Amino acid sequence: MHEPVKLVVRDNRKLRRAGLIGIAVAVVVVGAGMTTRLFAKQELKNWTAEQAMPTVSVLRPSVDGAQRPLSLPASVEAWSQAPVYARTNGYLKAWYADIGTPVKAGQILAEIDTPDVDQQVAASTANLATAVAQLKLAETTAQRWGKLVAQDAVSKQDAEEKQSDLAVRRAMANAAQADVDRLRTLQSFRRIIAPFDGVVTSRSTDVGALIVSGTAAARPLFTVADTKKMRVYVHVPQNFSADIKPGVTATLVLPEYPDRTFHATLLNTSESVNDTSGSMLVQLEVDNSDGMLKPGAYAQVTFSLPNTGSSVLVPASALMFRPQGMTVAVVDSNGRVKLRVIKIARDFGAKVEIASGLSPNDNIVDSPPDALADGDQVHILDSGQTSHANS
Repeated sequence: MHEPVKLVVRDNRKLRRAGLIGIAVAVVVVGAGMTTRLFAKQELKNWTAEQAMPTVSVLRPSVDGAQRPLSLPASVEAWSQAPVYARTNGYLKAWYADIGTPVKAGQILAEIDTPDVDQQVAASTANLATAVAQLKLAETTAQRWGKLVAQDAVSKQDAEEKQSDLAVRRAMANAAQADVDRLRTLQSFRRIIAPFDGVVTSRSTDVGALIVSGTAAARPLFTVADTKKMRVYVHVPQNFSADIKPGVTATLVLPEYPDRTFHATLLNTSESVNDTSGSMLVQLEVDNSDGMLKPGAYAQVTFSLPNTGSSVLVPASALMFRPQGMTVAVVDSNGRVKLRVIKIARDFGAKVEIASGLSPNDNIVDSPPDALADGDQVHILDSGQTSHANS
C-alpha cells in the first residue's frame, strides 16, 4: 500500500537535482558571456585609447657646433648708382644707349637740341664784343688823359673820371665774359654723358621729348649703375648686433638661383640701432664679375655667428604658443608629456636659442599637435633613436 509514495519522493528529488544543475549551467553560461563581453569591452577601450594616443617624434636640444646660422632678408644694390638728369632746357635730339647697355665713363648717352640756349649764347657773345670794344676805347681815353694831366692840359678831376670809367668798362667786360661762359656751359650740357663705367638700368625719355631742368618734378633721363661689385644691406636685430664684427662670414641665396650660394664679406655697419625697427644696418660686399646679381634684388643672407655654448638650440617647429607663454613639450621615460615654459634668447629663423627652461638631455616633441596637453600619453616614433636639434 505504501510503495507508490516512495516512487513519488524519488522522482521529486531527481527533478530538483536536475533543476539545480540546469540553474548552475545557466549561471556558468551567463557568467562566461558577461566575462567575455567585459574583456571585449576592455580590449576595445584599450584599442581606442591606443589609436587616440598621438604619435610624435622627439629630439634633443643641441649646443654642438662652433657656429650658429642667422638668416635674415636683405636687399642687393649696385656698388655705385647715379640718376642722370638734364642740366639744360630743350628737346631730345637723339639717344644712344638703351636699358642694359654697357657704357664707359664720358660716353654720350643722348643729345639735346637747345635753340633757346643757342640764341642766348649768340646774344651774350654780341654783348661781350660790345663790352670789349668799350673797354678798349676807355683804355685809350684813359691813357691820353693821363698824358694831358702830366702836361697840366687838363685837370686831375677829369683824368680820374676817365680812370673810373675805364674800371667800370673793365668790370662790364668781365661780367659779359662770365655770362658767355655760363651760357656756353649750359650749351655743353646738351650732351648727356655717363658718369662712370657701368650699365644703363633705366631710360625715361625719347626723341622729341621736352627737356626741362631744375624742377622738382624732373625725372632722370637715364640711370647708370656700376654692378661689378654689389652692396648688400641687411637689418640685424639688436640682440645679434654684438656678434657682427670683422671676420664674420655670410652667404646669399636668391630666389632666381635656388641652387647657388654667393659669398659675401662684411664691409661695415652703421654702428647704431634704429629706434623704430630695433635693428642695426649692416653692409656686405659681393663680387659680381659674372653679372648674376641685379640691383634691387631680394636675397636671404645667412650669417655664421660664433656659438658661446651658454644656451641650447631647438628647431622653431618645436615651439608652442600657449597662454602662459612660449612652451615646448618634453616627454619623460614613460611617454608622458610635460609642458615647459621657456625663454627665448635669440631667434635664428629655423632654430631658436633657449635661455632657460630646457637642458640638453631633455626629449622634446618636434611639431607637436595643437591639442597636446600636460600629462598626455604619447607614442614615440622610432623610439630609441632620439635625434638632435642640429642633425
